[in-house]
Amino acid sequence: MFFNIFHKLYHKIFVNIVVHHHKSDIYIEQINNKGIVVDSTTKEFPTSTLTKEMQNFIREATLESPYNYIAILDKSTLQGALPTASKKEYAKYKDLSAYEVIQVDNRWSTYSEKGEIYRIKKEYEALPLDFIFSPFLLLERFFKDKLELSMTLFLLIEKDFISLSVYDHSKLLYAEHLDLEKATDNDEMLIYEDEFAQEDEDDGIDLDDITAIEDLDDMELFDDFGDIEDLDSIDDIDDFSESKDIEEDNLTNIEEESQEIVSNEADGFNEDYQRFLLIQTALNTFYKDDLYESEFIEHVYIADGVGVSHDLKRFLEEEMFLTVYTRKIDLTLALCELAKEEVNL
Repeated sequence: MFFNIFHKLYHKIFVNIVVHHHKSDIYIEQINNKGIVVDSTTKEFPTSTLTKEMQNFIREATLESPYNYIAILDKSTLQGALPTASKKEYAKYKDLSAYEVIQVDNRWSTYSEKGEIYRIKKEYEALPLDFIFSPFLLLERFFKDKLELSMTLFLLIEKDFISLSVYDHSKLLYAEHLDLEKATDNDEMLIYEDEFAQEDEDDGIDLDDITAIEDLDDMELFDDFGDIEDLDSIDDIDDFSESKDIEEDNLTNIEEESQEIVSNEADGFNEDYQRFLLIQTALNTFYKDDLYESEFIEHVYIADGVGVSHDLKRFLEEEMFLTVYTRKIDLTLALCELAKEEVNL
């Protein structure tokens, strides 16, 4: 009785952390005893590790109530999900002796490398963490209204990662966690090696391509440039130079702005094309591996956490003949929903 009264005096506070390769997003939500959101705040930090500034930001919020919960989206690179909750069947898909495994609704399982989970807990032990949620669990909860569909691909697009799951009538068939930055680094290395090899082939000078001046009389061709009287006066030259400088400055500004726009568009295109290649490779594995009950996928649902361009949708539709639907997702808010579900709110 006393506990219930004491419990009602305080709000519940949920701290939600999503870490990218080069930044961290934190969303804090305060809930009253009726389950109503009474306050919320969001802040981005330009770091992928816990800093004093982040700690102070979180502590300032959580000091208001003893009932606070801190959740983080699993940032492990070595993680995934298996279409079984039976320990006897794990070995059929993967050796999980070095992984922490969590069963989900007795239907499927998530796994993360033990060393990475230990490092996450150690890094945030000053808080400490209450929940480390798998992106595959977040993806399933976000599209729970679409799970009944047949042979559907679900994608969670983060800035640096893609979580990919295939479902058939609510049954998980296949899942894979893809690291965009790692794949991009590998591709850049291959491009560099190709260019280096090409330069090697082109090394050296072919003397046959050089035409010598055999007759010095040909130098008379340059005599026309020696008539100084044909040039404008010095004053005219100065005026012309000043006006030309102004025009060139304006042109330079326009060109720089145009190049910046083109560069941003190119970066977005390159990232989406890289995402497409990773998705295509993962689906090829799904189709070809006898371990998985694979049939032709028709529909794709994308949980877009970064604002991908229309190029990714176009690649999937035109290259793989898929019907693609996109939903915007705020990762920190979706993480908060998982945390509230865990504490029965």
